[in-house]
This record gives sequence, structure tokens and C-alpha cells, in this order.
Amino acid sequence: MIIVKIAGGLGNQMQQYSLYRKLLSMGKEVKLDLSWFSPKIQEKMLAKRDFELPLFVNLPYEVATTEEVNAFLEQCFWEKVSGKVRRKLGKQASDNKNVFVETQMYHPEIFDFDDKYIDGYFACQKYYGDIMDELRELFVFPEHSIPELHQRNMVLASKMDKENSVSVHIRRGDYLDPENFKVLGNISTSEYYDSAMKYFMDKYPDTHFYIFTSDHEYARENFRDESLYTIIDWNTGKDSVQDLMLMSHCRGNICANSTFSFWGARLNKRQDHEVIRTFTMRNNQHCEPDIMHDYWNGWILMDKDGKIV
Repeated sequence: MIIVKIAGGLGNQMQQYSLYRKLLSMGKEVKLDLSWFSPKIQEKMLAKRDFELPLFVNLPYEVATTEEVNAFLEQCFWEKVSGKVRRKLGKQASDNKNVFVETQMYHPEIFDFDDKYIDGYFACQKYYGDIMDELRELFVFPEHSIPELHQRNMVLASKMDKENSVSVHIRRGDYLDPENFKVLGNISTSEYYDSAMKYFMDKYPDTHFYIFTSDHEYARENFRDESLYTIIDWNTGKDSVQDLMLMSHCRGNICANSTFSFWGARLNKRQDHEVIRTFTMRNNQHCEPDIMHDYWNGWILMDKDGKIV
């Protein structure tokens, strides 16, 4: 059996779930570990998270039991106490061969596992790019919790389908915290967004941009021209998943270095759609162009200076 740990925000959970589906498609026995969302663990987290995959309608998955998880995580070793040797259980020791922890962008060896507990975020498109059609059918969006806003979203999605619409996701909020900024800041720069929008404007002069961000004040200050921009500011809280739905209806997707906007692009069913993402995800990440194009096949990669790589 393989057990995939689910952790993090919605975008990360969707990636871990997608790896789960990929392994299932290979005929492997796979289950999910949801223990990271237990109150005991979440009370220690600075940014508390909920298990959000059930937001999608009837999403199928099988959860591992506590006993099944512990069979991988608990390991026995021997210690000497008062001259006597005794058996002791340890949890997730670094030398636990039952546990695989992600350490790089892509680990092809995962597909050879049959008995392993897998821990990571697995953002790389290459893990599950070949089953994206299946994933698009599995991730069924719910209706907005407010009927009037559901109708508003449906009307807008239909409009997006008929025009040269481009989503622009701007991640601010926690990315501006000093510790996070060291790792994640100065990647989705103004130069990046300006060049990405120019790319679409040069191809389609009638492009209309839809701005998605949790920082609505910033959006209103910087994207005032309503003939060019529409700020999406009504899908909040659990209804934020509706932003992914709207992104998936756009002809183009401009992503932040954020898994949330990656999924808005991934779930796009339009045959004519194009995606631009940041060349790097993190400042401590070394990227080679040839490798990145292999890992993100078909995506347009743009660096922080606004140059296509």
C-alpha cells in the first residue's frame, strides 16, 4: 500500500490528491492520510488549515486508518536503560525507510513504490500532466453558497467563454510577511505581470483581464480602468474555490508563484488556452530552462524581469 499525506492549503491538497489519482491509475493500492488536519496538530500551526478537498462535489478518495498510517510511521528500535535493553517506538525518524519525503521538484522514483508513506507537495506538472483530463472531470465545482452570487459567477463564466479573457492572479497577504518574502517574494514582480499582460494584448488587442487577489484594496488602486480590468472580489472564505472555476473559463491564465493559480490554469478545458507562470516558484530554487520546460510542458515560463525563458 502507498499512503499520500494531505497537508497545506487547497492548491497543495489538490496536487497531493492528483498524485494519489496518478498512482491509482497505475493499478497501485493508495490511500490518503488526513491526520495533519487534526485539532492537535492544527493548534500548533501559525496558519491553520482545513481539509478542503470535500469542497468539490462527490470527489472520490479512500482514507487510510490510523493503524495503517502508524504501520508506516512507527518504527521500533532498541535502547539501553539502566543496563537493560528495551524496545521503543519512534515516529518518523529520519532513517525511516518506510517514509519518502520530497526534496526536489520531481521524483520519478515515486512511480516504482509499492509500500511507502509519501510526504510532499508535488507541484510539478509532470507528475500528473497525462491524467489532467481525468482530473478536470473529478474536480467538480460546487455552487456559490449565496444563490445571487452563484448566478453572477455563471453569467461571468459564460462571458469569459466568448471573449479573449485572461485571468491574473496576484498573491499578496501572507507572501508579504518578512519570512515568507525571503523565500517567495520578488518573483511575481510588476515587470512579470506587465510583460505577461503585454503578451496577451499583443496577440489579442481586445483582451479583457480579470484580477484575482485577496488584497482587493491593492487591486482597486492598481487596476482602475474598468474597460480593461474586472476585479473579482465577491468569492470569499470557502467560496474562494469559485475563483478557480472562473479562472478555468479564461482564454489565458497569468499565474502567481502560487499553487492556487496553477489550478485555475490546470482545470481550464478551453482548447485555445495559454498559461504563463513564473520561471521559479521560490527564491531558494535553482531552475534550468530545459528541465523546467520538460516539467511544465506547454506552459509559458517568464522570469521576474518579464522575459520569456
